[in-house]
Amino acid sequence: MFPRRLIYAAISISSAAAFVLFGYEFIRSVSSSLFIEAYGAENLMFGMALISPSMIVMLYCYGRLLSWRGATYAVAITSLFSGILILGCYAALVRGMDFAAVIIYVFREAYIVIVIEQFWSFVNSVLTTEQAKRINGPFCAVASVGSFAGGMLVKRWAEVLGSETLLLFAAGSLVPAAVFSVIAYRFGGEPKPSEAEVGGRLGHLGVKTLFRSRYLLFIGILILSTQLVSTVLDLRFNGLAEIELSDTDARTAFFGGVYGSLGAIAGVLQLVVVPLALRFVALRIIHVCIPIVHLVSSLVLTISPSLRSGTAAYVIFKALDYSLFRAAKELFYMPLSYDSRYRAKQLIDSFGYRFSKSGGAAVIGLVKLIVKTIPGIAFSITAMVAAMVWTPIAFNLTRAYQKLVNPK
Repeated sequence: MFPRRLIYAAISISSAAAFVLFGYEFIRSVSSSLFIEAYGAENLMFGMALISPSMIVMLYCYGRLLSWRGATYAVAITSLFSGILILGCYAALVRGMDFAAVIIYVFREAYIVIVIEQFWSFVNSVLTTEQAKRINGPFCAVASVGSFAGGMLVKRWAEVLGSETLLLFAAGSLVPAAVFSVIAYRFGGEPKPSEAEVGGRLGHLGVKTLFRSRYLLFIGILILSTQLVSTVLDLRFNGLAEIELSDTDARTAFFGGVYGSLGAIAGVLQLVVVPLALRFVALRIIHVCIPIVHLVSSLVLTISPSLRSGTAAYVIFKALDYSLFRAAKELFYMPLSYDSRYRAKQLIDSFGYRFSKSGGAAVIGLVKLIVKTIPGIAFSITAMVAAMVWTPIAFNLTRAYQKLVNPK
């Protein structure tokens, strides 16, 4: 079922993902806490609004790099560049330059998806659909080990070392990530574009590929709806944390504990639930049930708002997003072309993820400028509405997928 070279490639690429997510726990907890300290949780939405422009720049650079040197060099260089930029932000923060808190908050949202999506593009290119149904869950689980370890260390070290120092771990983790990703490509082989796709002939960003395919557009719409839920739950979670935890380092430690627990929960789902669900449950049922779960958790948050219910709704969303939703969504890309997997996928899963978060935050920010104060309950109600929109989109997309893989 699995040739030895694919086993080694899977171990390598999942190890690379584990290192990336290990470091991300440090930058995620620290960047949120430092931004809140410098500008307040009520201004997080303005930081989020800067994400989309930064994503466009980084994705264009990634596309040019992919056209110039191929997938192996692209993943290695984007990983190492990210480490260098994080290191530069650390140097600025320890010198009291608050603007670096904005840079690190915005950049953390960009680099993580661009690097991680390259790992998934590799997996989607070298595995068959049946292999992916068995390996996607364990792949996510190995990656989550890094997430869990990073979160627990943030919780333990934040108040001892100070928030800024933890950025060094985020920067350092990207070096072994780059090394393991290159090893994975050596074992799995580098996927090659078709003659029509060589050198980015259809576009470095993949815009033409995306808009020529109704199927890819459906995936994009799915991502927009899911991330609207993510954005409002994120804002509600951070707002409740600011109210109940005023000390910066204590808040960083709390965030670290939450993210570490999130990694552990996601790991269990990835090892146990995902392989069984992908093999024995219809893809349509999986994708339709997920938004229903978020509808219920958001309803609980609306009825009984607290840091506990806010954390629960946020963790439930992220745990499913990192496990069952992620593994099931990746199957949509497997029958597609090189540019669809390496370029259009980045537009959808990197830019689409962050644009919906950034765009949603920008709209919320404009509303806030008009009404001054947005009641917290509005965020959870918005999550409920978005979850209800998400459900029919998932239904239609899975129908299109079945027609693609079973044309008869």
